Amino acid sequence: MKITDIRTHIIMPVDTLAWVFVEVDTDDGISGLGECTEYIGNPHLVSGLEAIKPLVIGADPRHIEEIWQRLFHAYSNLNSRGYISHLISAIDIALWDIRGKQLGVPIYELLGGPVRESVPLYTHVRDQWDNSDIDAMMAEARQAKELGYEAIKTDPFPRQPGPSASPFKGANQVERLDPAAVAKSVTWMEALRQAVGPHFELLVDAHARFDVASAIKGANALEHIDLVWFEEPIHVESDNALRQVRENTNLPLCVGERHFTRWDYWQLLNDRLVDYIMPDVAWCGGISEWRRIAAMAEVQYIRVSPHDALGPITLAASFQLSMTTPNLYREECIHTWFPTMEKLTTSWFDIRDGSIHPNGQPGLGIELNMEALEEYRISPDELQGRLPY
Repeated sequence: MKITDIRTHIIMPVDTLAWVFVEVDTDDGISGLGECTEYIGNPHLVSGLEAIKPLVIGADPRHIEEIWQRLFHAYSNLNSRGYISHLISAIDIALWDIRGKQLGVPIYELLGGPVRESVPLYTHVRDQWDNSDIDAMMAEARQAKELGYEAIKTDPFPRQPGPSASPFKGANQVERLDPAAVAKSVTWMEALRQAVGPHFELLVDAHARFDVASAIKGANALEHIDLVWFEEPIHVESDNALRQVRENTNLPLCVGERHFTRWDYWQLLNDRLVDYIMPDVAWCGGISEWRRIAAMAEVQYIRVSPHDALGPITLAASFQLSMTTPNLYREECIHTWFPTMEKLTTSWFDIRDGSIHPNGQPGLGIELNMEALEEYRISPDELQGRLPY
C-alpha cells in the first residue's frame, strides 16, 4: 500500500475565512482527509503542502509515526513547531483517516476505544472586541442554552483605540486596557451571566492581546463572574510573563492554540503555569501529537480542550480524540457553523443537547461532498494578501 498523491481543496464558506482541506490518495483506492486551516498563513500552507509531497508520496500510509518523524526532522532548521507542524497535522489526520477506513472502524477505536458515550461541547457568542451589541450577545447566549449547550466563550474586552489598536483578532500588537475598557468588559460579562444563569459555564478569551498589567487587571475585575478559565491573557512568547499573571490572579488560566508540539507544552505543564490547555489538532502535529500532549497533561491532572474554530475535518478529528481522552474538558465549536459543515459533507455527526454523538462511520466519520465544495472553492491566488477579519 502506497501514497500516490496529495490534493488540496481551498474553500471559503464562512465570511472571509478560508478552509484548507487535504486529500491523501493511496494505490488501493482509499483516500484520507486532513485539514490545516489557519488564518493569514493559509497561502504559505498551500505552498508547503506542495513542497512536502516528495517526502510523503510513495510511503506506506500505515507507517503513521515514521512519516510524522520524517517530516518533523526534515524541516528542523525551520523550527518544526508552527508552520511545519501545521503541514504535518494535515497529513497525519489524513493517514489516521485512511487507517480507520482500511480497518472499518472509527479512529477512536484505534486509539484504545471510547472513554465516554459522547463529547460535550462549548460554543461562542459574539465578542465585544468587534461587536458591542450587548443585547444581541445575550440573545445568542439564551439561544445556545436552549439548544442544550452548557458552556459559552467570549472576548469581553473592547477594541482599544489609538496607537494600541490592532487590525487583527489575536492582536499583532500588545494592547493596554484602560479603566473604561475594564468597566465595559465587566458589564459585558455580567450581562452574559444574567442571560444564562448562575450555574452555566463561562469562559473568557483575551486572544493574547494584552500586556502583563492589563491582563492582571482584566482578570481580577472578572473574578466575581466565576469563570471556567481566562484564556491567553498575554502574548505567548514569554513563560515568565505568564508566570507573573499566574501569581497575581485567582482565575484559572488556559493557553494552547499558539503552542504546538509537545516541546512547546512540557515547560508550561511542569511549571504549573496553566490549569487547562487547548492544542489544535490541525496545528500542533495532528492526531499523533495531540494525543501525546494530552497524555503529558494527564500526568499533571490538567484538563485538555481541543481548540476548534476551523472546518469540519478539524472538528471530526478533535471529536475522535475527545472520545478517547480521559482528561477532556470540552471540545470547542462554533455551533452556528454546523449547518454549513453538514452541507459540505456526505455524512455528519449526531449533534444534540450540546454534545457530539458517534455516527458509527469509519475513520474520521465524515466524507466531503465535492459537489457542494464547488460553490465555495477559491484559487490559491485569491488567498494572497487576504486578511481573515
